[in-house]
Amino acid sequence: MSAMVGNNAPLEERLKQAAEIQGRSLWEDARARLFRNKAAVTSMILLATITLLAILGPYLWVHDYDTVYKDRVAWAPTLQYWHFLGTDAQGRDLFVRLLMGLRVSLAVGLVATGVSLFIGVLWGATAGYVGGKVDEAMMRVVDVLYAMPFIFFVIILMVVFRDMTAGKPALNILLIFVAIGAVEWLTMARIVRGQTIALKGREFIEAAEAAGVTPLKIVLRHIVPNVLGPVVVYVTLTIPAVILAESFLSFIGLGVQEPLTSLGKLINDGAKDMETLPWTLFVPAITMMVTLFCFNFIGDGLRDAIDPKDR
Repeated sequence: MSAMVGNNAPLEERLKQAAEIQGRSLWEDARARLFRNKAAVTSMILLATITLLAILGPYLWVHDYDTVYKDRVAWAPTLQYWHFLGTDAQGRDLFVRLLMGLRVSLAVGLVATGVSLFIGVLWGATAGYVGGKVDEAMMRVVDVLYAMPFIFFVIILMVVFRDMTAGKPALNILLIFVAIGAVEWLTMARIVRGQTIALKGREFIEAAEAAGVTPLKIVLRHIVPNVLGPVVVYVTLTIPAVILAESFLSFIGLGVQEPLTSLGKLINDGAKDMETLPWTLFVPAITMMVTLFCFNFIGDGLRDAIDPKDR
């Protein structure tokens, strides 16, 4: 009996260790490493707070973002009437305008990045898996689009459809989503294609092919889930780039239309009055800087967590 226990003990120990190893996935290890990164965790908390304020703030604040107070034009920050960030040159409360600008900029960043993610992942995964002439043709399309100046292409789209979106702020924002997202997918496609080429010779892909799984299902069920690591990192770095692109468009007058606003438009408005109303420039500029820093720190943290060899 004791011999039987002795023979079974190593097996039980091995099974226990295997269960522990199996229960700790790569994503769980990555999450643990991410939460040990103080800069990334602080940035996530701060960004979550900023996002919550942007979503709920305009509904809860005592002023509306489009209300003009003709008797409170260009007020400095004051506690009177709850204008603690002051008012702009038109007499609108700057705090609620800032919250609305944050909401629009974050929405543009997230949705346009989502568009680029959808196009780039499918394009790159398909090109990398199919290979051959299909891959060559698809990547030549990417090369041609890469040769065009990015912001110039977006400006052309905005100018061409300006008459269609005139007086329609919601439609104008939708156009910004499509215009920026339609050109931001190029780098994503290249990244995913490279990862797909490295994966398609692996055993689980060959097993799926031998089992008769269709190429579309292989791409969606086997390729895409296995390239999510670098894609997630790149997404966190794409969002601030999209926010900057939208801010540039708003700065030159091709972005968000009144009465809506964005961080770029607020900075543009503040730059016009920076000598007399400096707070209208510094407040949105600092807010944008903090938001972009948060995304970049989170992206760095995710990169180190997913691939700690890069540290």
